Amino acid sequence: MHKSLLVALLPLLAIARPASAQMENFSTGPVFEDFGPTAPVQQSEPLAQNTMFKISFDVATAADPDKINRTIESAARFINMHVAAGVPQENIQLAIVVHGGASLDLTNQAFFAAHKDGAKNASASAIAQLQDHGVTFYMCGQSAAAHGISNADLLPGVQMSLSAMTAHALLQQQDFTINPF
Repeated sequence: MHKSLLVALLPLLAIARPASAQMENFSTGPVFEDFGPTAPVQQSEPLAQNTMFKISFDVATAADPDKINRTIESAARFINMHVAAGVPQENIQLAIVVHGGASLDLTNQAFFAAHKDGAKNASASAIAQLQDHGVTFYMCGQSAAAHGISNADLLPGVQMSLSAMTAHALLQQQDFTINPF
């Protein structure tokens, strides 16, 4: 390698190394062992064990190929992180409202594969596991109509809403807040 190129690359290598090393601090669990990694944090003010969460996640961006939808995985991280911090799982209520390009992530394998060149819906297993832990999924009916998705095309347990706006408005009336991430 040319010496000047090596000198130019050294700062980039120094930056990249700590970021990958820091990922060693992340692990899955205690609720979801296959996804939703978090890192322990020494908090300035630990969460009270009676803390209650009612959070809705807005999902508009489709999953990357062969990956769990990033926002859906964030919901698992939220649960793992807070249970690990001492919040009882029954004190965490999450809803996930899906619309736009992410709509296909809530469809069964047959529909998904037919619209994604035979690909596997990598989010399906995570969605089922989240549902097993009380997370509710809402499909935007307007996005479903735009993508030709019917109720029969949805993964088991996914609820069809009139729209994502409607789902969020109704969830807010039930004291859910919207997670900005």
